[in-house]
Amino acid sequence: MTIGIRTLGRAELAEALDALADLRIEVFAEWPYHYDGDAAYEREYLAEFAAEEGSVLVAAMDGDRIVGAATASPMSGQKPEFRRPFEALGHDTSRLFYFGESVLLPAYRGKGIGHAFFDRREAAARAYGATHATFCAVVRSEDDTRRPSGHRPLDPFWRARGYEKVEGLTTSFDWKEPGSAGEIVHTMQFWMARL
Repeated sequence: MTIGIRTLGRAELAEALDALADLRIEVFAEWPYHYDGDAAYEREYLAEFAAEEGSVLVAAMDGDRIVGAATASPMSGQKPEFRRPFEALGHDTSRLFYFGESVLLPAYRGKGIGHAFFDRREAAARAYGATHATFCAVVRSEDDTRRPSGHRPLDPFWRARGYEKVEGLTTSFDWKEPGSAGEIVHTMQFWMARL
């Protein structure tokens, strides 16, 4: 299996919105997110992301098929719920790059693609002039009965890349889980690294 890693330009991203929306829904349906996705919402989210100046989307391609994707953009252009926790702690969001999702189909994991995603996004952040990069991950209870046996959290991978949890730096997002009547509030923990 030969996988190509490409940074998509705006025109390519616009053409790939449906495939990217489907990919996000498929991967985020898994633990730990358990996201019951909506294709229309996903396309709108991705289109909004693509319109933000300085945004980058890195795609893992198996031939013409997108099998993974990772996004990043300046924190200063993010919605208030992303920026607010940093601003409240005195962080300069104009020097911060936000790494959105990093999604990859299971068959392609463990092949170095995650490192390629981080390499490309960190390069884009440095080119923008950011001094730090950040992302957030959902917080789940250790005793959550939905946790698959043998699940390996990504914390060691993130720490090896130089990222650490920032105590007190959290936000929350609402999304629907399978079987839930409506959206549920989820706590998200921010991680950060100096570039």
